[in-house]
Amino acid sequence: MLLCYAPQSRAVRAAWAMEELGIDYEVERYSVGDPNLRTPEFRAKNPNGRVPTLIDGDITLHESGAIVEYLLAKYSDGSLVPDVSTAQYPQYLQWFHYTEGMIMPQINNLVVETKLLPPEKSSEVHARRATKLLTQILAAVDAQMAGRDYIIGDFSGADLMIGHAVVMAGRLGADMSAYDNLRAYVERIEARPAFQRAETK
Repeated sequence: MLLCYAPQSRAVRAAWAMEELGIDYEVERYSVGDPNLRTPEFRAKNPNGRVPTLIDGDITLHESGAIVEYLLAKYSDGSLVPDVSTAQYPQYLQWFHYTEGMIMPQINNLVVETKLLPPEKSSEVHARRATKLLTQILAAVDAQMAGRDYIIGDFSGADLMIGHAVVMAGRLGADMSAYDNLRAYVERIEARPAFQRAETK
């Protein structure tokens, strides 16, 4: 199995999933914005010229949430996904998808304005607005974390998605000073050996 990977990108969550599941995989390493991602050779793997891209035999996936779901479905013993008949399952779906639906759009805006655009083209106003919205959006996650170690109680595939997003939000400047539950969650995620291995691939 091959993972096309860049640090500080959604590829970390794909690597983290494989580390948690004990899957052997190889890494093809890039950087965010790497011109090699725009070559015809790479676009044959991922037409968008981005990471992550997962190649598992004759299967190629290049959407990070789909990669995580695929890995859990194919390589997990079911321990990281609650049974559909349980009360946890709808909550699992809610927070799994809250990641890309709510948190990541603001992170995307922040990364573009603060990392990818040259200073003469970036907008401090847009960056401040994205940071403010991101901080507001994280309030719901903080409330959900009250009395829990992980997003639905036990560690699950939803944490692979939202845990990575929350860590990145903090690193990009989201104000978590009022979010005690969220800060403790970030510490818990960053302390997981599988997460640490995924970040250093």
